[in-house]
Amino acid sequence: MKKLSIIKIGGNIIEDESSLNSFLHLFSKLKGNKILVHGGGKRATHIASKLGIESKMIEGRRITDAETLEVITMVYGGLVNKNVVAKLQALQIDAIGLTGADINSIQSDKRPVKEIDYGFVGDVKKVAHNSIDKLIKADFTPVFCAITHDGKGQLLNTNADTIASTIGVGMSEIYDTSIYYCFELNGVLQDFNDKESVIKNINSKTYQELLKDGIISDGMIPKLDNCFDALHNGVQKVHIGNTAMLTNDNDNFTTITL
Repeated sequence: MKKLSIIKIGGNIIEDESSLNSFLHLFSKLKGNKILVHGGGKRATHIASKLGIESKMIEGRRITDAETLEVITMVYGGLVNKNVVAKLQALQIDAIGLTGADINSIQSDKRPVKEIDYGFVGDVKKVAHNSIDKLIKADFTPVFCAITHDGKGQLLNTNADTIASTIGVGMSEIYDTSIYYCFELNGVLQDFNDKESVIKNINSKTYQELLKDGIISDGMIPKLDNCFDALHNGVQKVHIGNTAMLTNDNDNFTTITL
């Protein structure tokens, strides 16, 4: 089975031109089939503020009303996505920018209202792995932003970590799939104040212990939940760390296993 690498980059990399250029250079050198997934929440918040639109967050998750969805579509699908694609073309990577609506690649259900109404937020239900594979076989490199659709004409804001994990699950039907979550830290940390205290390996058992001890908390919990969900559903390997983990001479990052 051929290998496929899915790399997700966070907002801090996108926001810093030097970090983004450095990452894209590493990405362009990565051998084999690959897919890039990005968000852009910080840029969306900044643009929304300029337009006089208040960004509402609850427990780190964005409330996406109709106005906010317009901003997200412009920023994720336009400004950020096309900037990344253009930079990759300059590095001789034939990239193609996509939302989940393009080639019907990622369908979602609008999140039901329970205690909180998140608005136009999507929970992924289906990834069209065969359609995405057609792009890969045509030597294109897909670059997905964090937007999906419901199949009925409605775009939906969707968590980029979740998009990476669900694409990984879908593509694992035809590839040996690995996911790399790249952000500004070296990996999952034992002590957040010590940036070198990387936990090299986390499995299902140690994850529960780290949760119990409060070492893993807040935004890292949904990220790791996505990791384990992917591993339980066909993804071979999941890694979390900074962009240096894409090189062959670095092992200072976190690997997630079952």
